[in-house]
Amino acid sequence: MTFETERLILRPWEETDAEECYRYAQDPQVGPIAGWAAHTSVENSREIIKTVLSAPETYAVVLKTTGLPVGSLGKASNIGLPDSEGEIGYWIGVPYWGQGLIPEAVRELMRYGFEELKLEKMWCGYFDGNEKSKRVQEKCGFRYHHTKENVPCAIEGLLRTEHITCITREEWLKSNK
Repeated sequence: MTFETERLILRPWEETDAEECYRYAQDPQVGPIAGWAAHTSVENSREIIKTVLSAPETYAVVLKTTGLPVGSLGKASNIGLPDSEGEIGYWIGVPYWGQGLIPEAVRELMRYGFEELKLEKMWCGYFDGNEKSKRVQEKCGFRYHHTKENVPCAIEGLLRTEHITCITREEWLKSNK
């Protein structure tokens, strides 16, 4: 499945995206704040595309102007939520921070989740200190729900504090009138 917004195409990751994925995911400002280790090589990115980013409903965030991926966005499934709920996760390369691209992508995935999948609630989260991710969630209408301490992340042995936000279908509908 592919989605299109004003500036973006959201499409499945391809192994041929490994070089572009590595270009942004190697930056220590990107992965560690989101709970995963910076990529170490193009081959490492290719393996992550095959094993992680190829999951259902995970999309490369591709700029229409270049046709190249600059980040990732996904709706998680099989994470213990009821079928009527979903969780969104995302990251974007540092050169594209502050341009509103991830909020644009998140809003499209919210539209898909609420309008097409008929979800009742969507969740998001950010680790302590990730103010940019917190801001994305606020811009998209997510509201603080709770905080979890000592949450393991994809970085071996590291426990983090995670702040959880959510938005209901009703809240989303009201904000999109």
